[in-house]
Amino acid sequence: MIDISNHPCFNDAARHTHERVHLPVAPRCNVQCNFCNRKFDCAGESRPGVTSALLSPLQALTYARKLAQGGHTMSVVGIAGPGDPFANAEETMETLRLIREEFPEMLLCVATNGLDVLPYVHDLALLSVSHVSITINTIRPEEGAAIYAWVRYNRKLYRGEEGASVLWERQAAAICSLRRENVLIKINTIVLPGINDASIGTIAQTVAKLGATVMNCMPLYPVAGAEFESLPEPTAAVMGQVRAEAGRFMPLMNHCTRCRADAAGLLGRPNSSEDDALLRECAKAPLDCCDKRTFAAVASREGELVNEHLGHAGRFWIYKKAEDGFQFVEHRQAPAAGIGDARWRGIAQLLSDCRVLLVENAGNKPRIILEKSGLKLYSMTGLIGDGLEAVFSGGPLPAYLSSDGCRGCATVSACKCGGDGSGCGG
Repeated sequence: MIDISNHPCFNDAARHTHERVHLPVAPRCNVQCNFCNRKFDCAGESRPGVTSALLSPLQALTYARKLAQGGHTMSVVGIAGPGDPFANAEETMETLRLIREEFPEMLLCVATNGLDVLPYVHDLALLSVSHVSITINTIRPEEGAAIYAWVRYNRKLYRGEEGASVLWERQAAAICSLRRENVLIKINTIVLPGINDASIGTIAQTVAKLGATVMNCMPLYPVAGAEFESLPEPTAAVMGQVRAEAGRFMPLMNHCTRCRADAAGLLGRPNSSEDDALLRECAKAPLDCCDKRTFAAVASREGELVNEHLGHAGRFWIYKKAEDGFQFVEHRQAPAAGIGDARWRGIAQLLSDCRVLLVENAGNKPRIILEKSGLKLYSMTGLIGDGLEAVFSGGPLPAYLSSDGCRGCATVSACKCGGDGSGCGG
């Protein structure tokens, strides 16, 4: 039997005795929030959207197994990014399946923006995922237009009030569907002074009627590089007023510690240096933890820079680790373009001995097919050696290498590279 009272986020008493671990298997996101910047990670910083390393599902299983063997009293395994779990649905669901098989009595939970969770609600219930947290910052389109830069749903990009409306409609449907499956729902709301702080009570009243279980009002954490980096954090008085208003309609969680996407241990305590080292160690392992992949592949025009889109790559540059860096091994010709998914399956076979593939950018479909084969993709621009050094260290790409953002497109509306959330035609 799974004891749901042992969830430290839903039960204040449990947080002093029961640990949680977040498995960072979901790097991509389907909504760009103006308060969020996921490019920077400081080990001492506790906030959503950051991690010291990214894991494949099997790497995540190994990490959880080693934490348990090391004496951690884990009652909860969750997935909370650093992007959105259901913008990475294949990785998320596979990780949950692996953890459920290994730890049949473990609580499983997911933290999401709710945009793409609906198709997976029944599968979540079958896996006995008992808790889902949904971040809902507004139900008013005019407020959402200020909060979200874009929303990407069904391969279409939405902005402004239209994007906010699409997001809220999907969130509301997700709450109703989760409740029908008897999954407990926590609503996370970021309090943004002057934007949504006067609407928190309305959000609480609405989600309570839909079936949400508990609400967590979180003060804005200003992040450098985000659109709202200059927006002040709400005062204690504002937070007290907001929580009092929300508390009229539903129970509140008041002990949130704004967990990282790789949080491990008791709430309120930073990750230990030992756990951080273990995370990085697991991230360096071959993606399937049994594979002996030793090579790396790169999409490059001239062999100096990572500067070619996966969809345009005619050949790959193959490297292996050497004592003084990385050594070029050979070129491999890519399968012909224009053959649909057969091209991506062919690339997976071509690079079956490669651990990572560095590309300037890649579409979501080929990324899923290749990563499911055990090949981990990184989107970046910059020197090949710098990229290989970064990914073989086990951590996420540094901000100066990441190719997040639109590159080389005449207009945002014409963009097909995926950097602005519009997806990739490759």
